[in-house]
Amino acid sequence: MAANNQRVIMKGRHGGLTLQLDDQCSFSDLLAELEEELSVNAASEQEPMIKVSIQLGARYLTEDQKRVLTTLIREKQKLVVESIESDVIKRTEALSWKENTDITPVVKTVRSGQVTNVRGDLLLIGDVNPGGQIQATGNIFVLGRLKGIAHAGTEGDSTAVIAASYMQPTQLRIADQFSRSPDYESEGVYMECGFIDDEEEKIRVDRIQEVVKKRPDLANFERRMDNG
Repeated sequence: MAANNQRVIMKGRHGGLTLQLDDQCSFSDLLAELEEELSVNAASEQEPMIKVSIQLGARYLTEDQKRVLTTLIREKQKLVVESIESDVIKRTEALSWKENTDITPVVKTVRSGQVTNVRGDLLLIGDVNPGGQIQATGNIFVLGRLKGIAHAGTEGDSTAVIAASYMQPTQLRIADQFSRSPDYESEGVYMECGFIDDEEEKIRVDRIQEVVKKRPDLANFERRMDNG
């Protein structure tokens, strides 16, 4: 409930106005108080249009309700609704957000002609051979050799990054930008991993690809993701 049981709180901000609307009362009661508040504080015809940000809190409005709310504000005041913000989103939107922020682990070698495409971040445990391609709407992390094409931020996320244990791609792409691999003077640096070798019964340090051979159950991550 808004402070002092007010259903509508108006706050001035730089370049506009913020309307904080109570998220506990009925929509009809909210409209009634909003109409009254706007009538009391009506602007004169000489005043310029003011941009308004509407904050709904934990209230969810349908598109029809948003139109009713926007129309009321426009009719009663010289206001332009700039944004309508709510802490509540639809289930489909929440699932889409989760999908795009998840990390998908994949254990494989991406060979020439193959394309691996995921939503969210991609954690590839394996190599990308020349001619192979990996894509993700988020970041790309390769625990292996990246010698093919990597495209991060496929839906326009320009903040996405691409990292690899051994970086020698034929092409890197982030959002709509791309860059070919520079000429490397060295063989690069490999990511190594420590694990207990069952045969030698001691800790062994080796490349991650060798670890996968000794621990094939790492592939269960990919199967679990596929099974949901």
